[in-house]
Amino acid sequence: MTDADDNATLAYANLQPDQIFSALEHLSYRCDGRFLALNSYENRVYQVGIEDQSPVVVKFYRPDRWSDAAILEEHDFSLELAAAELPVVAPLTHGQQTLHTAGQFRFAVYPCRGGRAPDLDNFSLLAQLGRLIARIHLIGAIRSFCERPTVDIDSYGTASRDFLLENDYIPFELQPAYESVTELVLDEAENCFHRAGRFGQLRIHADFHPGNVLVASDQIHIVDLDDTRTGPAVQDLWMFLSGDSAEQAPQLTALLEGYEEFRRFDARELHLIEALRSLRIMHYAAWLARRWEDPAFQVAFPWFSSRRYWDDHVLALREQIALMQEPPLS
Repeated sequence: MTDADDNATLAYANLQPDQIFSALEHLSYRCDGRFLALNSYENRVYQVGIEDQSPVVVKFYRPDRWSDAAILEEHDFSLELAAAELPVVAPLTHGQQTLHTAGQFRFAVYPCRGGRAPDLDNFSLLAQLGRLIARIHLIGAIRSFCERPTVDIDSYGTASRDFLLENDYIPFELQPAYESVTELVLDEAENCFHRAGRFGQLRIHADFHPGNVLVASDQIHIVDLDDTRTGPAVQDLWMFLSGDSAEQAPQLTALLEGYEEFRRFDARELHLIEALRSLRIMHYAAWLARRWEDPAFQVAFPWFSSRRYWDDHVLALREQIALMQEPPLS
């Protein structure tokens, strides 16, 4: 990392309210002094009050995570979805640009939308989500990403395992168990992908979990395409499934009934669900490790450095091995 990178990272970690207001005022917003930090760790995201207008949300991008080109590809996809009348919260355009700079910071401005997380026991709502996801995928299949990565075993699984081992995040006494269980997880994931065969890959949300859906009365808003990637359609569906297989089956039915009103779902992708869940568990642990030098992470996730966390992590991966060996949901 260069001195410039170090300086940008330090500035990002110490982002101050006056810098937030100054960045927005540079775009001719008249800030009224109110701001609220929103629930985001990867980026710094704030709701900011604007004089005589609705508040806006401003996102300051973490240095060195995405290139400008990759961020703009995300913005273009969001705008493409919004233009198709999908309820995606897309960045606002100022001077024909969506990505802006202020000193060492890169940022984007969004309209402010409120709501609560979806009730996953509401099958009517799940069907509505299925319809929205299918419409996203219809647009996502039109063209391909050039700058965004792919949801795959190497980047989510192998790279995560290697980073944690090479940087000594696994307690010494647990390393043999971790190496053994992750080898089996990756093998079983490969088996799941093999059983799925040749499935389609398209532009997807990729981080489509209930926290990225806002429900207000009958209105749904889809937020945070920051991690949009290329991947299988089922990646945008499985995170709305919860509980054991008996509980997940009717949830999946509701999602797919809605989905298939607009787009055919390849049932072979059901073989991928537990593999993708396993890879996400590994990816999440490595994400925390990669961000551990950020003081905000140490405050928000104090348990990450505990022996108990890694005991539970290894146990969760062992359970996933068994789940990947079972027949898929149907």
